Amino acid sequence: MSQLKTTVSKPSIALFGEVLIDQFPDGQKILGGAPFNVAWHLQAFGQSPRFISKVGSDQIGADIQTAMKAWGMSLSGLQVDTLYPSGKVAIQINSGEPSYDILDQQAYDFIDANQFDLSKAYDVIYHGSLALRHTVSAQALDTLLNRHQGKVFLDVNLRAPWWKKTAIEQNLQQADWVKLNIDELRQLVTLSNNLKDTMQEVLSLYNLETLIVTSGEQGASALSNSGEFVEVKPAGDFNVVDTVGAGDAFAAVLLLGLLNDWPLLLTMTSAQSFASASVTQRGATFKEIGFYQAFIEAWF
Repeated sequence: MSQLKTTVSKPSIALFGEVLIDQFPDGQKILGGAPFNVAWHLQAFGQSPRFISKVGSDQIGADIQTAMKAWGMSLSGLQVDTLYPSGKVAIQINSGEPSYDILDQQAYDFIDANQFDLSKAYDVIYHGSLALRHTVSAQALDTLLNRHQGKVFLDVNLRAPWWKKTAIEQNLQQADWVKLNIDELRQLVTLSNNLKDTMQEVLSLYNLETLIVTSGEQGASALSNSGEFVEVKPAGDFNVVDTVGAGDAFAAVLLLGLLNDWPLLLTMTSAQSFASASVTQRGATFKEIGFYQAFIEAWF
């Protein structure tokens, strides 16, 4: 595993939610969890994110901490639970698309607000929706957001049976930027014949700054509250190994754009490029900094 240099600057972004092990049908185990995946990518891109989660006092938890240290990630936001195990997900690949068996009562369901350093301030707080299935972690996020003065980025992850529409609607009301895929959009609202019209309805209903809808191999669309509408599509041919974590790769670069004040078109084209590259790899996190190097040279 490549050793990355840890920066000591105050982080401008916190990522809240699950970290777990993705177990593939061939027995391979890879670090995962949408917020963790995004934090991993942001660390590679030099952003020094603070990842806020909880692992068990077990071998998986120890392995996660070891991997984070090796990658240069701060452990300051990572809690350890002596009662509940580290998260695990069994992944099955059917017709090229992943399905997930997500276990209940995992350590990340019990993120403790009493362990937060509430003196920390962030430009952006990112969170998904899976870790909010339990009231303990949901209340912990509320504690963070109630003191937060910056942007909130919601990455919707609807994993049956671990979500309720009313809860997602509350999350949407707290958010500034929202990303979700077309199937998730369809589960939350009735789609009109025109995707842009549907996006405008959601943007207005929840008073969002920017809404992004991803559509797999069809690309992605973004709409801002200024009326800017951007559509991007994958460019070129590439060998798809699996699509696990492609949305997280996309989200990581959206956050880069938000943090660095990139124009929306540049943000979206860069996100699509990195997400397309991610599907040529197995799993959602990549252990070699060389994978990121071409993007780093192009963007910074």
